[in-house]
Amino acid sequence: MFDSKVVIVTGGSAGIGKEAALAFAKHGAKVVVASRRTTEGEETVHNINIKGGEAIFVKTDVANADEVQKMVRNTIRHYGQLNMAFNNAGIEGTPFVNAQDYDLEVWNKVLDINLKGVWLCMKYQIPELLKNSGAIVNNASGAGLRGGLAGAAYHASKHGVVGVTRSAALEYADKGIRINAVCPAVIQTSMAERAFFHDNKLTKLAIEMHPIGRIGKPNEVVDAVLWLCSEKASFITGHALPIDGGALI
Repeated sequence: MFDSKVVIVTGGSAGIGKEAALAFAKHGAKVVVASRRTTEGEETVHNINIKGGEAIFVKTDVANADEVQKMVRNTIRHYGQLNMAFNNAGIEGTPFVNAQDYDLEVWNKVLDINLKGVWLCMKYQIPELLKNSGAIVNNASGAGLRGGLAGAAYHASKHGVVGVTRSAALEYADKGIRINAVCPAVIQTSMAERAFFHDNKLTKLAIEMHPIGRIGKPNEVVDAVLWLCSEKASFITGHALPIDGGALI
């Protein structure tokens, strides 16, 4: 599906990002795994390479413009091009904390990584994608499509990701770049475990949020990401796709 194409996956050291990196490689892409966590990121790369794929790791804090620029520069230096990006890196902040009690430092960190980080990634990815055409998928959230109790900063950041995705999609629709977002509900990741699965009542709440009767699996998000990056989605841009088990109905 992606033979000879190059993809950047941010937050590729764990959860949805790690599964996405492995899946892109399985389908023939050369993968740049970007993450703040070196050990876990290099493990993802190792898992790809031992299976015959191609991948490199670039230590990257997406909130840092210099590091994001270096991430893209290293991609071009190593592989010569960029065709796709999955801007997935994000943090949860402090769920279930009311707006008046939300800590300013946490707010700034969540907005820096979740929203500014996505914008910075697109800022430096787009000039390279313009040379080849291609696709970007940003990881927003169901929390980016409605209010809730995931924390003011998380909701604000993910609403922002949807907004910047739609804006950029319009700007580059006639220039060969498709830009979409995925909006997962609760997915079985370490982030979800920290937010919900340390308490039986919260676990029950997480499951009950989804009419389908369970939480999601990382591969169910990844399948949508790969599809949006593929030629099968060649007429789709500017969308925020819920992957939510009916939670937003």
